Amino acid sequence: MSKLKIAIQKSGRLHEDSLKLLKDCGIDVNNGHDQLKVVVDNFPMEILYLRNSDIPQYLEDGTTDIAIVGENLLVEKPGRVAVVEKLGFSRCRVSLAVPKDVEDESPEYFNGKRIATSYPVTLKNFLDQNNIKAEIHTISGSVEIAPNIGLADGICDIVSSGSTLFKNGLKETHVILKSEAVLVKSLQLTREQEDILKKLVFRIQSVLRAKKSKYILMNVPNEKIDAVSSILPVLKSPTVLPLKEEGWSSLHSVIDEEKFWEVIDELKEAGAEGILILQIDKMVL
Repeated sequence: MSKLKIAIQKSGRLHEDSLKLLKDCGIDVNNGHDQLKVVVDNFPMEILYLRNSDIPQYLEDGTTDIAIVGENLLVEKPGRVAVVEKLGFSRCRVSLAVPKDVEDESPEYFNGKRIATSYPVTLKNFLDQNNIKAEIHTISGSVEIAPNIGLADGICDIVSSGSTLFKNGLKETHVILKSEAVLVKSLQLTREQEDILKKLVFRIQSVLRAKKSKYILMNVPNEKIDAVSSILPVLKSPTVLPLKEEGWSSLHSVIDEEKFWEVIDELKEAGAEGILILQIDKMVL
């Protein structure tokens, strides 16, 4: 029977979130200490724990079939792979940063300057596109310290919260690239492996959809059901159940979490009372 080999980071930003996603998809991940390959018992899959920088090459070679990586890695190490699904976690950005006392915050500041980075390809693409001539110093870690020790005039690095920049006396001046975790695949999958991948993507989409949605229920006077229903961005139509109290019903629906606070006042004005919001574990369409 065919199996799908999935690569995830052996350690780093994506490791824990990738494992959690697989577990939320009902995939048993029983990885022992320091194991680099794990066979899944309840899904036709093997998990490979690899160095982040090696994953694109393993995909292109067909050594692994799919992987969870950051979009930024695909820019830095482009190859013959295809993005299957954006996963919505491990969001970050690749940005330029300079010492706090530098007044010029435009990218043109770097003309004739030195930039330290672990992302030379991404940086060079940006500099070329903006006709900026700068000297790129490629270093593998602790990029933020480069300006303090005189190695560079600024840096190009991954930024999440910005706290690391602040601690090192730097400020973010320009976002080069926005990134999040993505599921990618090799272009060498067999038909059987593509079928397994479809099943996995179906599970992933159900999990991601649930994370973005909430189950909402409320009590509504019967004469106001239509008005309240028209406010809710529902999948099809809300569920309406009669309450013991005559003239009232319980209205149930699903709402985008981001839109809830936009419509809550409208719901109350339209007559909704006792509004409850519940988490959704999975959402299958």
